[in-house]
Amino acid sequence: MKKSYSFIALLLCLLTLVGGVGSFADAYTSYTYSIAGVPVDSPDAYTPDREVKWEAMGLPENLVNPSDLVVDEDENVYIVDTGKNCIYMLDKYYKYITHFGNEFINDQGVPDSLNAPGGMFVTEDYIYVADTENSRIVLFSRTPEGDVMFPFHSVIQEPSSEVMESDAIYKPVALAVDDVGNLYVVSSTTYMGVIVLNAEGEFQSFLGAQKVSVDAATILWQSFMTAEQRAQSQSYVPTEYNNITIDEEGFVYVTSSSIEESAQQAAIESKSSDYSPVKKLNSSGDDVMVRGGFFGPGGEVNVIWSSKESSDIIGASKIIDVALGEEGTWSIIDEKRSKVYTYDSYGRLLHIFGDKGEMLGNIKMAEAIVYQGTRILILDKTELSLTVYERTEYGDILIDALHNDNERNYDKAVEDWEKILQRNGNFDAAYVGIGKSLYRSGKWEESMEYFKSAYDTTNYSNAFKEYRKEVAQKFIWLIPIVAIVVVIGLVKLFGWAAKVNKAGILKQGKRKMHEEVLYAFHLFGHPFDGFWDLKHEKRGSVRGATFWVVLAVLSFTYQAVGQAYLFNPTGATSSIFVQAVSILMPLFLWVAANWCLTTLMDGEGSFKDIYIAVGYSLAPLPFFVIPSVICTHFFSLNEAGVVTLLVSIGWIWVALLVVCGMMVTHGYSLLKNVITCLMTIVGMAFIMFIGLLFTGLIQKIVGFISSIITELSYRM
Repeated sequence: MKKSYSFIALLLCLLTLVGGVGSFADAYTSYTYSIAGVPVDSPDAYTPDREVKWEAMGLPENLVNPSDLVVDEDENVYIVDTGKNCIYMLDKYYKYITHFGNEFINDQGVPDSLNAPGGMFVTEDYIYVADTENSRIVLFSRTPEGDVMFPFHSVIQEPSSEVMESDAIYKPVALAVDDVGNLYVVSSTTYMGVIVLNAEGEFQSFLGAQKVSVDAATILWQSFMTAEQRAQSQSYVPTEYNNITIDEEGFVYVTSSSIEESAQQAAIESKSSDYSPVKKLNSSGDDVMVRGGFFGPGGEVNVIWSSKESSDIIGASKIIDVALGEEGTWSIIDEKRSKVYTYDSYGRLLHIFGDKGEMLGNIKMAEAIVYQGTRILILDKTELSLTVYERTEYGDILIDALHNDNERNYDKAVEDWEKILQRNGNFDAAYVGIGKSLYRSGKWEESMEYFKSAYDTTNYSNAFKEYRKEVAQKFIWLIPIVAIVVVIGLVKLFGWAAKVNKAGILKQGKRKMHEEVLYAFHLFGHPFDGFWDLKHEKRGSVRGATFWVVLAVLSFTYQAVGQAYLFNPTGATSSIFVQAVSILMPLFLWVAANWCLTTLMDGEGSFKDIYIAVGYSLAPLPFFVIPSVICTHFFSLNEAGVVTLLVSIGWIWVALLVVCGMMVTHGYSLLKNVITCLMTIVGMAFIMFIGLLFTGLIQKIVGFISSIITELSYRM
């Protein structure tokens, strides 16, 4: 019996341990995003290793308000403590070495100290500190003097320039330094961009001013204001940056967390540079960041804007820091969600990890992020601690693949990408990597399949052009035959239509269906006399007009389902019902609005006449839409303009026929007809408004009656 109790106790202990392991594994879930903006689980590229607090670091006392985190070339770690006015230096194992900044002798020979430092940057010779509340940059030498490991070197005071506003307040919070000693300073109160100073601290320029976010309604309202009112109204200025770093090539990465959230999210979805929360600036201040992923870099893609649950995080990401890793990778951190988003040099999302919480690996309030070799360090402002994340085997393979790609070791890169796909079948960059290798090997068709799997239309188009060239060389004899057959077929069709239409001039009595349908061919080139005969000689009918309306609907249905991959990469389709509504609704709105107006403006056409004229006017559409869909199977992205041009010509032709048809049908002059057509468009909008109003009223009446019935049923 005792053995049974012991066995049960052992089982309970094991279950507890298993539960603990499961809880650790569930600290967060790594993921990426599909082209539809849906989160897709991913293997962990980084896992939490430890959380280091001040006691474990061996600091003299606890941190107060840590604000920045920097790693030097020897992997030593520096923590900027704004509350203590000093900087702590740790070795690569996170053990305390020294601290400095809270007491030093300045260049005037008097005691001095930092005052709420915001950020810092380490070069080979100096440590640059943004001394925020003292409005200056302080330099400490990395050459020890006696017992002082980092002696004071110099001060770069607030810059002055005619370009800077006279009442501007200078509050440096972050900075970066390039190879020649130029400083790139982010000031929390400067809205004109990054402040560029030379090595002597002289102002050079502003870099990359943010675009002002003002809605259209505000712009319209301000256009009616007087100069005095505009001066008293809210001043719209660019949003400021909050952090900065620089890569080996001198490109500056900047982040911003004060962009209007809807504008920021729209920029992410459209992959636009405007209102993007992270940018890569060149020496001219232009954003040169490549946004080659499904969405622009900027944090969370699938966000919610409202929630009844207090635990839900709403709105766009709040990006507060950026860190540069190996092989062109870089990461940003979202303060709202405590998540890290990592991208490659093409702006493609590699992985997302982290979350808010109490468990190891979760962060309560992220303040800074930095790479330390193969590790990532995150500063937790609430816990006053440092969380260390180790790169996993999956992360190592990913870096190896990027390295081999960058070094043009394509065969080795393919091996790495294949290993990644074995672990993560949703990783699109792996498909692109393999596709590029196959492309370089001349395997065009195979590479197209890999590019297609990654929704990479640009590389797919390049491979398709080579594959098309290869196929064309094999079947070069077939191309002229097909062209001749198509031309002969069109000539025969138009010739037969002309013959039928000529014979129908003198014909009396009821006409056959094909005679009424083919009369549309006469309208193509002779709209004025064609519409005259259509009405007065009864050359067409309602069934003939309906035929062309139905054919237009079928043409657009074919366009929705029949376009090639390059022109419809997501495979989006729509039903014939949707296409019918998209054609029939504007058609009948036009007919109804035009009939209502022309009845009051001495128009000669009836409702039936207008419908017939508009129906026959749609006849050119199938002759342009269907060929445009066929062309998508033979054209690359470079020739996409031809497809658009074909459909545009079809619609322009339809518009001209409608205008001519209304003019002849109602017996109007050109000017009166144009005015009537414009008024018809307004009438269509009015009818839609009345329809929506009536629908809303009906819904309210139905809801009211339903509530009465429900109330009566409770009382009975």
